[in-house]
Amino acid sequence: MKSVKLLVIIILVVCCSEVKAQASNIVFGNVVDSMQQIPLQGATITLVDSNGVKLKTTSSDAKGFFKLSTEKKKLREIIISFTGFKTKTVQLTYDQLAQEYKLGSLYLYPDVSSMAEVIVKGIKPPVSFKIDRQVFKASQFAAASNGTGIDVVRNLPSVSVNGQGDISLRGSTSFLVLVNGKTTQGDPAFVLNQLPADAIESIEIITNPSAMYDADGKSGILNIITKNGVEDGLMVQANVMGGLPAFNNYNNQRNKYPHRHSADVSAAFRKNKWDISGGFNYLRNDLAGYREGDVFTVINNIKTTFPSNGERSFNRYNYGGRLAVAYEINKSNNISSGFYIGKRYQTRVADLLYNNQREDLSTGTVSNFTYFNKNTQQKEGVFTLANLDYTHLFADKSKLVFSALFERANLSGLTTNNNLSYPSLTDTIQYTENPSSNPLNAYRLKLDYNRKVGNGNLQAGYQYRYDVQDGRFLYLTKVLGTNNFTVDSNFTSNVNLTNHIHAGYVQYAEKVKRFSYSAGIRVEESERNLLFSLNNQKTKLPLTNFFPSLQLRYEPWDRAVLKTGYSRRIKRTNNYELNPFPEREHSETLEQGDPQLLPEFIGTYELGVEQQFTKGSFYVTLYHQQTKNPIQRVNKVFNDTILNRVYTNAGRAIQTGVEANFTYQVTDVWQTIVGGNLYKYDIKGSIFNGAFAVRNNSWVCSINSTQSFSLPKRWLLQLSVNYLSLRATAQGEDGYFLTPNFTVKKTSMDKRWSFQLQWLNMDAGLKKSNRQRITTYGADFYTTTNYIYETDQVQLSLSFNLLRKNRKINLPVSEMGEKEF
Repeated sequence: MKSVKLLVIIILVVCCSEVKAQASNIVFGNVVDSMQQIPLQGATITLVDSNGVKLKTTSSDAKGFFKLSTEKKKLREIIISFTGFKTKTVQLTYDQLAQEYKLGSLYLYPDVSSMAEVIVKGIKPPVSFKIDRQVFKASQFAAASNGTGIDVVRNLPSVSVNGQGDISLRGSTSFLVLVNGKTTQGDPAFVLNQLPADAIESIEIITNPSAMYDADGKSGILNIITKNGVEDGLMVQANVMGGLPAFNNYNNQRNKYPHRHSADVSAAFRKNKWDISGGFNYLRNDLAGYREGDVFTVINNIKTTFPSNGERSFNRYNYGGRLAVAYEINKSNNISSGFYIGKRYQTRVADLLYNNQREDLSTGTVSNFTYFNKNTQQKEGVFTLANLDYTHLFADKSKLVFSALFERANLSGLTTNNNLSYPSLTDTIQYTENPSSNPLNAYRLKLDYNRKVGNGNLQAGYQYRYDVQDGRFLYLTKVLGTNNFTVDSNFTSNVNLTNHIHAGYVQYAEKVKRFSYSAGIRVEESERNLLFSLNNQKTKLPLTNFFPSLQLRYEPWDRAVLKTGYSRRIKRTNNYELNPFPEREHSETLEQGDPQLLPEFIGTYELGVEQQFTKGSFYVTLYHQQTKNPIQRVNKVFNDTILNRVYTNAGRAIQTGVEANFTYQVTDVWQTIVGGNLYKYDIKGSIFNGAFAVRNNSWVCSINSTQSFSLPKRWLLQLSVNYLSLRATAQGEDGYFLTPNFTVKKTSMDKRWSFQLQWLNMDAGLKKSNRQRITTYGADFYTTTNYIYETDQVQLSLSFNLLRKNRKINLPVSEMGEKEF
């Protein structure tokens, strides 16, 4: 705690000190990209006096905000410039500057010479660059419409989605998700699942974050920008989607008819000092599927083989309502609040036929046994969230932001596992249930301070996070021939977990002509406490960590940037990774965590180039990543027909790769976007307290391509392909995963209505798309499973947009609770 206290003292000294006496004239405003309607960070603002002399220069911050002050009263203008945009001059007068003068939002327009062809055709550039990130327009990915945030981000370079629905950035599922710059602590897949794709304006990729951001996230940050704007007015947008019946339901018996439909509506109104936004969304997205598996174990020279196949399908839906209100008290004070309530529900069916064979390797004796496993896993969560934010602008150009958040999540689940005789399916061999309840309360308080110091910008802040979870996990076995159950005390317990995290940071950034840099340090002191009722065992993990960051950028020629940097980050343990009491996932699998599990620590080095040109842009980034304590999900033998899936640390991992993206307006109608990531992953160490050595490596490649054809009379055709290659794991490999999509879209003349046909997960009988094989092995076991998901899904949708003034739908989303769903 001493480290954090020292840093807080330094922050308070900085915040309270006066660099200069209060100036008599202050000019401030916000710089905004006119096409993307998002703040521009790093724009250069110059103050000029009546004689044409440049008095002062500053840069806009992450929210596009700037302030300039001077005691000289005869001012003429300010000049705003940013690479790739037209320079803007704003005339000033003495009368206007008699006191503080708020210029409001200042829009920069793309350079006509560089964007002429794109603007003529009315197509917004799909990719743009900011000082520390790449920005991708969500509207360029038509196949994502009517879906969720996951369907948008899967099209980004270095982002991949596997057959299990896990999202990876640079090959890692650990990254931080921001929504309009606000931190979320939830699992990325669940946070993005809450956001309708049609409400997303753009997505920013930050792979080398500065110290001002939370240190969570192994591979960086995705910042989701919702539909935005800054002027007064009304905005209403609505979408409705319906899916056609499945072309192939894989002869599923329990979920024969998957349902797919959705609706969402958002509205926003801003007048004078009030800004009010609201929204509601509902999505039903069932999925038919099939599973093929093969497993063997060897115990005491007895080899047991139990291949299986059968239905693996999903029923799933989610809905939620959001409300956000902001009020401008005066030019120096703003307050905003938000409220969210939503529900997620999912049932996974795995009805598998097992052909069990036991072989005595000493004598060659073989026996066979066939049975049917009827398995259902149900998960449900009701999430409630409230947040409050306050911003104060001081007369000396500094800014103070306070935010508070509370979240409540009521989580519950039930897994039933019923082994039946075959083929009669009338006699129960074994029946177990795993009911659970896992309520979560989470809190976060945050204070940030920003001021100009010298020719640069100094930022400092403090954050406190606290969450408590009190879970109850039961393992019940039915007494055959009765309706009674017995409690298995070895697998049943109450688990109480609390996390306290104190964090403080200091960061300084400056731009000198063509060179800019940002350097910072973040200090975190955390304490994790676990208590298990079964044995009253309590584990405590206190940690103090430093997270330095450095970014260097140089502009060697027009519209080009060379960049390099370093950052250190952390991947914290999830609650389900810490629970040591096994849960019966299905007939052949138990899953449990490890209360001694350590967080991952990651250091990342980068070197890259960005280049914009007349008809497009490209960027290439080389990176090297070193991970300490990589968390792996591995298998070991529990008994002859059950494997135990366990979370454990596995030594060290090294990843070296290159990511790239290329966009180009090939013709007046054809636009191409191609991006990808190629890296070598090498993991080595030991698992299960050194019992088994781990050494595995492979080259991994992911490619995302989007080809768009803008035809006459507002028709759009788009083909997108997402590909993820085979990937090495600690005990085996995950197979390739391929998802092609095709979209046809028609927009009305007034651009208020659009009609869309989507062909998702295209396969056309080739049996190549939307399937993935997962294989693991050890000295005494082998398992491989081929997951086959429904292909050739066809959806029809209708969208309406009443847009008097483009507005920002800045609504809250569930954070920590979604992580535990």
